[in-house]
Amino acid sequence: MKSAAQPHKTTRHFVTRHLVTDVRALRRFLARGGVIAYPTESCYGLGCDPMNARAVAAILRLKGRPRAKGLILIGSAPAQFAPYLAEPPAAWPHYWPGPTTLLLPAARHCPRWLTGHHDKLAVRVTAHPAAAHLCHALGMALVSTSANRSGRRMLRTAAACRKAFGARVWVLDGRIGTRRRPSTIIDPAGGGVFRA
Repeated sequence: MKSAAQPHKTTRHFVTRHLVTDVRALRRFLARGGVIAYPTESCYGLGCDPMNARAVAAILRLKGRPRAKGLILIGSAPAQFAPYLAEPPAAWPHYWPGPTTLLLPAARHCPRWLTGHHDKLAVRVTAHPAAAHLCHALGMALVSTSANRSGRRMLRTAAACRKAFGARVWVLDGRIGTRRRPSTIIDPAGGGVFRA
């Protein structure tokens, strides 16, 4: 499995002041079920193609996270969540882009490995420049869960991710945002706040 430490032949590169990587190679890596680590608002996140069951299973193993809990998806625009949601997120202009994750009704065909034992899916249009540009360049939403073993401290640097995960994860160099806590999770239908 490739890691960020390995050289890649240049094709078309995705560049921001936070992150430089070969988009075509990254897209192929994700299509094969690869897992990446990338900077977000508060920590490094583990991500993959949400439709790839093998990749999601790999993330759950890396974290020691129960499948029943479900996962968050991030995107660069609400339209990237269309394949997963029962209807477009009407409340999004009030919250996005930003560090607020919304629980929204999942489409009937949304994979259970994303929703867990729930009928709603957690989604967020990220405000982190590198994460947003990554989703835009790939043309897809990504799984986003903190880069750590469940219950342990979140990893905040690329170096820490490489030390923790080694060659099992392609780590993208970058800087996390200034937020110290994970995203707030809100159910806009009921007004419940599940993580503040």
